[in-house]
Amino acid sequence: MTTILVAEDERDIRELIAFTLKYHGFEVISAENGEQALQLAAEAKPDLLLLDVRMPRLSGYEVCQKVKEREDMRHIPVVFLSAKGQESEIVQGRQVGAVDYILKPFSPQELATRLKALLDG
Repeated sequence: MTTILVAEDERDIRELIAFTLKYHGFEVISAENGEQALQLAAEAKPDLLLLDVRMPRLSGYEVCQKVKEREDMRHIPVVFLSAKGQESEIVQGRQVGAVDYILKPFSPQELATRLKALLDG
């Protein structure tokens, strides 16, 4: 089963994402801050990271950068999910290694479809 690590500090949004992805056949690991996301990613080696940009302890950008610096995790695709939609923020997300940047508010169906497309290559 394909595993997605979801890092989102807002509990309601995290639960909505997890429910949506589980409904679409993904296994989900949840983190409520950047530090926890990095630790869980190192332990579980998920197939994809879905990161909020603004999180406590480490931002999504910082998590992505740290993942891409590690030989054992740099292959894991990272997608940002954020309300921060300025062009400079999207560019920064790409610069630290993200393969996609999805803006909030988002359609749960579109989220699942885009992640499936990324994982199917």
